[in-house]
Amino acid sequence: MTKEEIQALQKELDLLYQVAQAVSSFELGEVLNEIVRIAAEVTGGDSVLVYLLDKQEDELVLRASRNPHSALLQKIKLKLGEGITGWVALQQEPVALSQGASKDIRFKGFRSLPEDRFEAFLSVPILGKRGLVGVINVQHKQPHPHAEMEIKLLAAVGKLVGGAVENALLLDETLALKEALVMRKLVERAKGVLMRRRNLSEPEAYKLLQKESMDTRKSIKEVAEAVLLMDKLSFGE
Repeated sequence: MTKEEIQALQKELDLLYQVAQAVSSFELGEVLNEIVRIAAEVTGGDSVLVYLLDKQEDELVLRASRNPHSALLQKIKLKLGEGITGWVALQQEPVALSQGASKDIRFKGFRSLPEDRFEAFLSVPILGKRGLVGVINVQHKQPHPHAEMEIKLLAAVGKLVGGAVENALLLDETLALKEALVMRKLVERAKGVLMRRRNLSEPEAYKLLQKESMDTRKSIKEVAEAVLLMDKLSFGE
C-alpha cells in the first residue's frame, strides 16, 4: 500500500469516527452542526448548506449553514426536482460541478444567498432507513475539480448520518406535540379564569387572550401564564 493510499484510508477512518460521534446526539441542531463541520472538513468548501425534507409539504427546507444565514433558515425552500438540490433529492444521486454551477440548466438561485454566485457545486442526498431525509450542498468560490474520493466521502456522510437526522426529527416532533399539549392546557385554564372573573363566554375569553397577545406582542402561552399567575396572586381577594 502506497503512502497516498494509507493517507486516504486514514482520512476515511477519521471520517467514520467523526460521523459516529455526530450520530450519537439526538438533538437536531447538534447533528446538523456536525454534518456542516464534517462536510466542510472533507471538501474544504467555502459554503455548506443542509436542506431537510418536509414530508407534509413535500419540499426541501434550508435548516443549517456553515456561513451565518440565521435569517434565511427555514425560509428558503425548494420543491422536489427544483434546482440542483431538488434534482439530487428526487434522483437520490450526487451532482458535482467543478465550475459555472449557476449556468447549469437545473440551477435555481436565490438573491439572498451569496453562495449562488460561487463557481463549484457538490450536492449529495441524505438517506435514512425510510428514504430521503435531505440534501448536503458544498460550494467553492473558485473553480474546484472534485476528486472521486471527495465525492465518495461526502456521499458516505449523507448515508451515514441519515438515521441520526431521522431520529432527531422524530424527537423534535414529539417535543413539539408535547409543547402544544402543555400550551393547550394553559390556555384552557386561563380561559376558565377569565370566564369566572369577568363573566365571559368561552369564545369571548379566548378572543381576549388573542387580543392581549397581539397588543403585547407576546405568545398566547405567555399571556395565559400571566393570567394564571395574576389569578394565583390575587386568590382569596
